[in-house]
Amino acid sequence: MTASAPASTDSSSSSSTAGFAAAPSYALRRPHQSQFIRLRGLNHHVLSWGSAALATPERPTLVMLHGWMDVGASFQFVVDALQQDRHVVALDWRGFGLTEASGADSYWFPDYLGDLDALLDVVSPAAAVDLLGHSMGGNVAMSYAGVRPERIRRLINLEGFGLPETEPGEAPVRLTTWLNELKSPPQLKTYASVQAVAARLMKTNPRLSAAKASWLAPHWSRPVDTDGAVAWHILGDAAHKRSNPVLYRKAEVTACWERITAPTLWVEGDSTNVSLWWGDRYPRADFEARLAVVPNLQQAVLSDAGHMLHHDQPAALAAHIERFLQG
Repeated sequence: MTASAPASTDSSSSSSTAGFAAAPSYALRRPHQSQFIRLRGLNHHVLSWGSAALATPERPTLVMLHGWMDVGASFQFVVDALQQDRHVVALDWRGFGLTEASGADSYWFPDYLGDLDALLDVVSPAAAVDLLGHSMGGNVAMSYAGVRPERIRRLINLEGFGLPETEPGEAPVRLTTWLNELKSPPQLKTYASVQAVAARLMKTNPRLSAAKASWLAPHWSRPVDTDGAVAWHILGDAAHKRSNPVLYRKAEVTACWERITAPTLWVEGDSTNVSLWWGDRYPRADFEARLAVVPNLQQAVLSDAGHMLHHDQPAALAAHIERFLQG
């Protein structure tokens, strides 16, 4: 794996913000660098804050992993809230943001582990890192920390709950659904303007301020000119929407979690309600039982925060992160 030369620092971090000046402005404290690193055959978009020279054994590179239908730039608000300068890296997962799509008709969870492993070989080949993941990224981080425990100094999981337990009897219906969906290409909604994208972000998360939504929107989408008409397309491969034909096996996940050796911090928002996603298929007691297998665990709850807690309370989250990473 080789890394290309970093692109120029982008204080607005997007070249596609024409007509965006009237939107509320979010004041960056730490502009990021943007580059592309080829990992496992795909060009991955990687953002970094601070110099790699800042990394030490006591304060190693902090790698941040975003969730489903999100992008690495989503962590900008938290990085800005950190009090200490350090080397921070966030990638766009395959098929999200500016990272290339896989070209396949489905995405597989083990590929995220492979991509993360390859990324660490580039950004921190000889030293363990601090690893943080949100939602899907939190699930990747937890599994990875169990199978490569020597690569992780400290681990932070932001609402990576995992999924409801499945039973073997669900396989025929799941496979049938997947086969049927392969015959109908999925689509993602397009928007008339970048302001409409920002409005959509705020509708999904009412706690997201207009300034943050306006900054995030051009990282989350791009303008596409079709026959003279411009529409803003979400930066995500629509193939991510297909049903996964592979059942979620809780026993396999907890087997990985049991092998985590890094001190681990679990953080959630006080307004997150997983029953809204899965109903009674995933009781809170089931999740607590899974979390209980993690050997060295601390927990924190952020007030006035939901699932996108890195957007809702970036300063409070940054304070928890720094206290935990400093030991």
